[in-house]
Amino acid sequence: MRVQGVVRPPGDKSISHRALLLGALARGVSELRGLLTGEDVKSTARVLRQLGATVSPVRARAVTVVRGGKLSAPAARLNCGNSGTTTRLLLGVLAGQRFAATLTGDASLRRRPMRRVTEPLKAMGARITEGAGDHLPVTIRGGRLHALDYTSPVASAQVKSALLLAALTGNVAVTVREPHRSRDHTERLFVHLGLPIHERDGVIMYTPDGGPAKVPPLRLAVPGDVSSAAFLVAAAVLAEAGELLVENVGVNPTRVGALVVLERMGAHVERVNLRDAGGEPVADLLVRPAAALRSTEVLAKEIPSLVDEVPILAVVASRAAGDTVFREVGELRVKESDRLALVAANLRAVGVTADVQGNDLHVRGTERAPRGRVETAKDHRLAMAFAVMGTLPGADVRLSERRSVAISYPEFFRDLRRIGGHARHRD
Repeated sequence: MRVQGVVRPPGDKSISHRALLLGALARGVSELRGLLTGEDVKSTARVLRQLGATVSPVRARAVTVVRGGKLSAPAARLNCGNSGTTTRLLLGVLAGQRFAATLTGDASLRRRPMRRVTEPLKAMGARITEGAGDHLPVTIRGGRLHALDYTSPVASAQVKSALLLAALTGNVAVTVREPHRSRDHTERLFVHLGLPIHERDGVIMYTPDGGPAKVPPLRLAVPGDVSSAAFLVAAAVLAEAGELLVENVGVNPTRVGALVVLERMGAHVERVNLRDAGGEPVADLLVRPAAALRSTEVLAKEIPSLVDEVPILAVVASRAAGDTVFREVGELRVKESDRLALVAANLRAVGVTADVQGNDLHVRGTERAPRGRVETAKDHRLAMAFAVMGTLPGADVRLSERRSVAISYPEFFRDLRRIGGHARHRD
């Protein structure tokens, strides 16, 4: 494949969720440009409407208006669809509200663990009733909270953000420590809004200064999602010739682990036109095909900065000389699918040697053309990763479905074709 052209990925999913939630808490009218139009973000907009916020339709590159302020008790269950981010962050928002709400979701979301968020929220004083095990549906009765000093056993931006949002709505102090630094979009938005948040030696502290928190309206342009951009970058890295410019990509240091790993493997990814947008660093990515790719070891401390990109990095690793190892990626077992097992199984299905040893993923590079059927389990990251694999010379990669890409990148297949990725993706 020869790659060429200019492409712009959709708005950052993590920032889009957080901007909507903070807009709903702000007193006044917030204007948000470039929100992701994927199904997960629409789930956040939908449940906020149920809670009394006015949210205009979420459309690509248009202005979404949020009229927020005081939230109210919902008349029905809050269906979060397939979105774990919606669910976990909303639990934080609801922890400080003086009414009860029940959260549920689709079959996939109801299998995903919630205790990592509900336990520290209970420690803050929220009353939470969970479904079977630690899964949805979950009923939360918010109200009077108290301060919490919390050491998280996992590096999770969702846990950290839920606690910060609970502290904001409950008007209490919270301190959060993590084993490794997780993505910091919530902290950056708090700083952008002038909210009392501080960091010292990796410890995050929210310290309200007196009366109830006043969240000012947002005026925000959401940068492109680096996780979505990673699939286009990988397609260019694996191409035989050409050059690709990926515009307007958020390059937050807590999110660019995939770019660092690709460069370590021999890829050429140059960041140009660096700038700032709402407290987030943004750049255009100039990508050229790699002359040769080499294997690497991705360490546990790197995983929080690239956890969503492991599937596409594994695809790239399948074309690198030697054995690549991803350390401590057990978190992938509780994504939209058992993403860890499926990455390995699907690589084997198309002729690549790959296996899971404990919580580590091992991938051996090969020059054989990938051929076989891939089971996506309706997981958008798997569908996109193996679609990119289908652009390799001689490839015949058959996806079990492709509709799941609407979760995070509705125009993915159009953009992949546009840059030169004429792959076979039979369903």
